[in-house]
Amino acid sequence: KPVLATLGFTEKSSDDFAPEEGFESLFNGRDLTGWGFRPTTEQMLKSRERWQSRDPNAPAWPVVKDPVSFEGKHVTPEGRYAAINGRLVVKTPPEGRKIQQLWTTRSFDKDFTLKLEFRATPNADSGVFIREPQLQCRDYVLAGPYKSLQKYRPQDWNELVVDVKDGVARCTCNGEVLEEAFKVPSSGPIGLEGDRGQMEYRHIRIRINE
Repeated sequence: KPVLATLGFTEKSSDDFAPEEGFESLFNGRDLTGWGFRPTTEQMLKSRERWQSRDPNAPAWPVVKDPVSFEGKHVTPEGRYAAINGRLVVKTPPEGRKIQQLWTTRSFDKDFTLKLEFRATPNADSGVFIREPQLQCRDYVLAGPYKSLQKYRPQDWNELVVDVKDGVARCTCNGEVLEEAFKVPSSGPIGLEGDRGQMEYRHIRIRINE
């Protein structure tokens, strides 16, 4: 079903979703305005080097040197990320696996609540970056790491909620706790990772809790 939707055979139009009072959309459903590539951080460069040094089959991990904005664009170069009928789609790369990150052009230094829905193809591996640290967002039943979830819906929409307060995030999927005390920096953007498989995101919105 997710792949058929991406190819345009089903779900040919976006739904009429509107954020709850107090929330603002981070993805307008039409294009990638507000999103872009950010230069690869030193921490990620070190992770890339360690991974590739110990695993000859490690996936490609392109390095970004300069920031790139996708204001008004519907798709990123090479087509990895695309706005399709209200969904921000992270497509399967031709290589099978490839590490990339799409970031909000804004950074967030106040406490916030982030909500979004995601839908994964079997064994898909993605992630949501919370001011940089990554919360794994995957087809949990096959790819883990949260395989014991009772409410996760394979190949269907699932809701992720992240509450950040005083440098700690509480993360849930369909109301079940993924991380009770996920440490995050004092400021940073929101990001979406591409690794393997296809992942779709929609209804991405945030509320600043002052």
